Amino acid sequence: MVVTGAGGQVGALLAREATLRGFDVRALTHADLDITDENAVRQQVGNGDFVVNCAAFTNVDGAESDPEGAYLLNVVGPRNLAQACADVDARLVHLSTDYVFDGKFEGGLPRPYEIDDVTAPLGEYARSKHEGELAILGTAAAATIVRTSLVYTGGAGTDFIAFMRRCANGVGTVDVVDDLTGSITYVPDLVAALLEIAEKDLRSPLLHVVNEGAVCRIDLARAIFAELGADPDRARPISSEAFARPAPRPAYSALSMAQSIQAGLTPLRPWRIALVEALAASVDEGSTA
Repeated sequence: MVVTGAGGQVGALLAREATLRGFDVRALTHADLDITDENAVRQQVGNGDFVVNCAAFTNVDGAESDPEGAYLLNVVGPRNLAQACADVDARLVHLSTDYVFDGKFEGGLPRPYEIDDVTAPLGEYARSKHEGELAILGTAAAATIVRTSLVYTGGAGTDFIAFMRRCANGVGTVDVVDDLTGSITYVPDLVAALLEIAEKDLRSPLLHVVNEGAVCRIDLARAIFAELGADPDRARPISSEAFARPAPRPAYSALSMAQSIQAGLTPLRPWRIALVEALAASVDEGSTA
């Protein structure tokens, strides 16, 4: 197994877990492989390899001021990997995002997006991830695109859950948007699904992998506060309009795993159960540091 982006939270855990399960793993950080370099990619992908691309430009707001950087990492890089895999009969699994959808449900109430729903990305980051999907699907590679959402570990980091954990352990109030709803995904659960795709040799072009259930950001923040013994009311609701950021976000972007389960994947546990485990694990890590 070749893991690109092995310096990130998903890639690092995937490389570790795959090794424990007996895979022969080549874990490549950005320093080891720049996926935007076509020749370098071809040197790392061999016949029959199983490649998992965890490398990406993930700064949603930063992409607004650096669309070229987002395009290189999220479109050119995945296309290079897909073409290299196609040329040597290797498999590719690529991580994408719920942000390929716009959250607009004309004439009906929001419901979790299915794999074959129409995509309509908002913002530079979302467009680059969507174009990356199309670039992969436009090659002859045996590829599977895995859409996921709000990936987190619960410990240190820059994701929403890590930030809210720090806020809960601090003092004062924090403003959290009350008009954005989506799925969340615990890294160990995502990694388990990626390994299941490899072990079962699942060949679906597109899969959704998220913990079960949808949650609004303010409700998620209050759940984190409650689990850590903090007052949930310290998380105060605010509108996205009042908390303006450079990149637009879909108001609703929850993903359904129904078609992924039909394709052979094991459903992920409910988001609240995974969150409890994540926060408990992060507390344990902190107490032994």
